[in-house]
Amino acid sequence: MILVGALVTSLIEAIVIRNSAATTALYVDSIIAPILPDLKTSETLDDVTTRVLDETFGQGALGGRVISFRLWRRDGTILYSTEDGMRGKRFDPSEDLKSAFAGRMVAQFERVDDPESPRERALGKPLLEIYNPVLQPWSGEVVAVSEFYEVADDFQNSLSQARLQSWLAVAGVTLSFFLLLSTIVFRGSRTIESQQRTLTQRVAELSDLLSQNKALHARAQRASQRATALNESYLRRLGADLHDGPAQLVAYAALRMDSELLVDPKASRRSRDTEISAIRSRLQEAMDEIRNICTGLVLPQIESAEVSDVLQRVVNAHRQRTGADVTLSTAIPVRPLSPSAKICIYRFVQEALNNGYRHGGGTSQSVRQDYDNGNITVEVSDEGAGFDPANVRPGALGLSGLRERVESLGGTFNLDTSCHGTTVKMSLNVHEMEHA
Repeated sequence: MILVGALVTSLIEAIVIRNSAATTALYVDSIIAPILPDLKTSETLDDVTTRVLDETFGQGALGGRVISFRLWRRDGTILYSTEDGMRGKRFDPSEDLKSAFAGRMVAQFERVDDPESPRERALGKPLLEIYNPVLQPWSGEVVAVSEFYEVADDFQNSLSQARLQSWLAVAGVTLSFFLLLSTIVFRGSRTIESQQRTLTQRVAELSDLLSQNKALHARAQRASQRATALNESYLRRLGADLHDGPAQLVAYAALRMDSELLVDPKASRRSRDTEISAIRSRLQEAMDEIRNICTGLVLPQIESAEVSDVLQRVVNAHRQRTGADVTLSTAIPVRPLSPSAKICIYRFVQEALNNGYRHGGGTSQSVRQDYDNGNITVEVSDEGAGFDPANVRPGALGLSGLRERVESLGGTFNLDTSCHGTTVKMSLNVHEMEHA
């Protein structure tokens, strides 16, 4: 703003000074031109011309505007001056005087620094110094230069107003640009800050997702490893159940098939019937145990059933198998569950009821299902003697199987046991399972 203001102000000052000086020079030249003789042939002024000039600048129209007038010859001699003591003196031509003899009008404001102008400097008034070339009418040749000083009080006021207006205009334009640029920068800064906050939030969300993915990947790996181990354990347990149960009964029946009572013709019919009845009974027991094992391995049709129906089926199956009384409480979930979630719930309740019946005597067993804020929870409890989880052998399939089955679907498993009973609880988030 300072640089542009200084440049604009200096240009305006130069133009105003030049225009004002040109107007004054034209006015002065129109008055003195008819008075002057042919300065091409005459190197001095006669007395008549000198008196006329004295009257013109002393009493005429120029007397109030021009306080000093000089007429210069090319060699630096003053042909005429309103000061009598300056007439005929010779000075070294100044640069302004040389420029005027070259045909250019020269004007300066408040720069009275010529050696021939001590009187003008002593006045202390704002002066407009003008060098105006005097031309020969028919040839246009510069034959002399008129130098005069004009009292410039009005001109100084006009120039001060022009300076003030110039600075105000430059300052206003600069301020407008500054406000416009500030607005653009401020809006850009707010946009950048908003984008930075958004990016920071996105990075944080992505970091959280990455951490969750890593945790889920680790859980999936652990679940896969445990599922493989549990599968082998289930196979071993199934083999043990078949070996210890149906296989022993079938082996017993096979041994009894070689009994002497069956092949001895002397044996009574009654003893033979008794032996055959015993063999039939053992084979029937083996068939019953095989059916029970198959019943535990094969799920009922639960894909299209509601959660309440799934729980009712597993509770009824437990009641028929054990004769224990189980209390069931259900709440209808808002959203339907996937088949994998229904299978998980069925196996969870089946294994929990079997463990409670086997280890807790089946005392006051109950199953309760709730649904709250997208989470479905199933709780199986009894009032048995409880147990110490630290004493459970590492290879046991019950608790580890329940935990792995629930956590494989992203759910949570909790165990609470004391001398007053045992409660196992599972929870699944329906929204997360639907998203997955």
